[in-house]
Amino acid sequence: MDTGHAETVVLVHGLWMHGIALLLQRYWLAQSGFVAKTFSYPSVRRSLDENSQLLARYIADLPGGAINVVAHSLGGLVVLNMLAQAYSPRVRRIVLMGSPCGGSYCASVLLRIPLLAMLVGRSIRDSSERSRWDVRADAEIGVLAGNRSFGLGRMILGLPRPNDGVVSVQETQLPGCRDAITLPVSHSEMLISQDCARQAGYFLQYGRFFHA
Repeated sequence: MDTGHAETVVLVHGLWMHGIALLLQRYWLAQSGFVAKTFSYPSVRRSLDENSQLLARYIADLPGGAINVVAHSLGGLVVLNMLAQAYSPRVRRIVLMGSPCGGSYCASVLLRIPLLAMLVGRSIRDSSERSRWDVRADAEIGVLAGNRSFGLGRMILGLPRPNDGVVSVQETQLPGCRDAITLPVSHSEMLISQDCARQAGYFLQYGRFFHA
């Protein structure tokens, strides 16, 4: 495939993960014509600002012009924080998959338990202290949520419905986003869902999701 003029998309994983978790999404986006790359970061050990700076440096070192981003869960908050800090003006379009932009009920519960607070780490703690995300006006953001309630979050009583088993649909809402869609997938299924990849690719191409 000739990728000389293809747009680049960077995939950003969530908590307790590595870029390898997004290999299927990377493959499908590459099949759609993108130059797809994965970015890995220490989701527990580093702060939200530190991880945002790491991502900004990674993007700055990529060749070419505008860069697109697809991020899952905590990865979306790393991206939003990067945009709020104006670290990367090259970013054009962003798809957030299951990212708790409006706060995370599950995280708030875990952070009240000392041992579990250590396990979820600094970036989650930092994101819980953010009440809003001030991002560039020209950043085109699409929000993808899931409503299949299957995941570790089901063990935490009180998670609002509908949810993807970890993050509620309401928590994914982001004022000022270009478009939003909810798919019948769980939080972890987003990593292996071809429907999510199709919707992400569609938004990156057209600035909106495909609403049947």
